[in-house]
Amino acid sequence: MVLLVTGGAGFIGSNFVRFWLERHPDDTVVNLDSLTYAGCPESLADVEERFGARYRFVRGDIGNLELTEHLLTALKIDAIVNFAAESHNSRAILDPGAFVRANVLGTQQLLEAARRAGNVRFHHVSTCEVFGDLPLDSPESFSEESPYAPRTPYNASKAGADFEVQAYRLTFDLPTTLSYCANNYGAYQFPEKLIPLFITKALDDQPLTLYKSSQNQREWLHVLDHCTAIEAILERGKVGESYCIGSGEELSVEEVTAAILRETGKPESLKTYVPDRPSHDRRYLLNSEKIRRELGWAPTRSFDEGIGETVAWYRANEAWWRPLQARLAIQEGQWQAQTGR
Repeated sequence: MVLLVTGGAGFIGSNFVRFWLERHPDDTVVNLDSLTYAGCPESLADVEERFGARYRFVRGDIGNLELTEHLLTALKIDAIVNFAAESHNSRAILDPGAFVRANVLGTQQLLEAARRAGNVRFHHVSTCEVFGDLPLDSPESFSEESPYAPRTPYNASKAGADFEVQAYRLTFDLPTTLSYCANNYGAYQFPEKLIPLFITKALDDQPLTLYKSSQNQREWLHVLDHCTAIEAILERGKVGESYCIGSGEELSVEEVTAAILRETGKPESLKTYVPDRPSHDRRYLLNSEKIRRELGWAPTRSFDEGIGETVAWYRANEAWWRPLQARLAIQEGQWQAQTGR
């Protein structure tokens, strides 16, 4: 099979590229990435050497219809896995239009290329955040049937992309699948997100800035467990279906911070508190019963195991993350002038 992975120089995408090439020795992976600030070719520095002609990198935008249609036909692509997205909530407050252009319009153009190329199989990676949030004391969880209720510009842009995927399936019979994932963590995550940001700050003995609502809960999924779930969907999933991918492990920001301080051997005094981001979601939890029951998928790493591995990776790979710190343009509270909050 020839697989087109979009956003393959990003965090989840780069892990998936390496994962797929290791697990599928007869397959070829084409990585299409526009290399925005969070795109890191360094995350795949070993891949071309290890896998040779089975890996190909193309720099380009999923919104470039002429390019994507050419790639799909010229390289005889069998399936697309669409990771490409702007994904940082704080950045979306400062420039919501960039998220609509990348996530909604970009996805629509990629879908159109797949349609024109002969209905190429299309798997779209979404997020639990399109469903909104849950009360902290709620027994509920989100499922594939939950109504959409996005609360931030980023969430709304991902919801718009999902609707385009659904529309292309229903209108043009494009063979699509869609997955919603919990918060991912692991190696090669750009250090603007909570876990790598706090790990790298702790290693540098810098303050860890928690939002005041630090008891807000997230479900945490190791990136390699996410990769195995997408593999299961591509191999055994039913076209037209969507699947929630979650670990079932919820931790508050306080609990995650405590785990990072424990694994790095740093003191509690590094914690400091800043005002909440506008529309700061309280809690996400996915009901992943469907993918477990129908496709036989289950996560293999507990959070305790995964966070230990992740801290060890960042400790050993300073040469990867240190240069990326110069790209961290967002400061907490920067949105106040934009929102008046």
